[in-house]
Amino acid sequence: MKKLIVFDLDGTLAESKAAIDKEISTRLSALLTVAKVAVISGGDWPQFEKQVLANLPKDASLQNLSILPTCGTKFYQYKTNWKQLYAENFTDDEKKTIISSLNKAIDESGFKATKVWGETIEDRGSQITYSGLGQQAPLEEKKKWDPEFAKRGKIKKQLDKMIPEFAVNLGGATSIDITKHGIDKAYGINKLRDVLNIPIKEMIFIGDAIFPGGNDYPAKQAGAFSIRVSDPNETKRVVEGIIGCLDDGHFGEGF
Repeated sequence: MKKLIVFDLDGTLAESKAAIDKEISTRLSALLTVAKVAVISGGDWPQFEKQVLANLPKDASLQNLSILPTCGTKFYQYKTNWKQLYAENFTDDEKKTIISSLNKAIDESGFKATKVWGETIEDRGSQITYSGLGQQAPLEEKKKWDPEFAKRGKIKKQLDKMIPEFAVNLGGATSIDITKHGIDKAYGINKLRDVLNIPIKEMIFIGDAIFPGGNDYPAKQAGAFSIRVSDPNETKRVVEGIIGCLDDGHFGEGF
């Protein structure tokens, strides 16, 4: 029996950098009453507060929710308030190496955008993230920029050669995430196993980038039963099905 449902955020629970909508909020709240839930994403803690936590019902069972920012390199758990359990942060020298390599790979790729919205490279402490059109780019522009991951795939190949000591993964609509090796969503899945004492075989992982090179793929490699979705609307249907299977009758009429 599955006891823990783990989600990616952008592209899975919400559109890129957007808040979860009311339907996702309602379904997450319901899911929290029948199972433990976790969210793992490349975004940092403030993004989770803005996109997820601020939009959940006030009576949501937060004690059953775990938050893992920056691809699982940080872990937050709720008791009477939110507490960070760990953070795998880069050293200053590591950050300099990654950022200089990113800038070189982007220039050499020929895909450097002529118009951007905000900073394109963000230091998230335990992760460096490149956003092709900038952190504040409009969603419609982001969707058009690299829908098949071709541009970022080329940049990733360059980075894999330049900084093999780090892990490079693709995620979101325009992002490339760089972490330490072994510090990715597989790491997060294993930490969930250790902290919550739930075997991986009793987890379900849901994400939109479950493919080789995608930043959700390590969760599948870790052994979690994985479901690839195309967008938040498909996630809603998947969550409804999971609730229907785990519910003891409280949500008998469905949604």
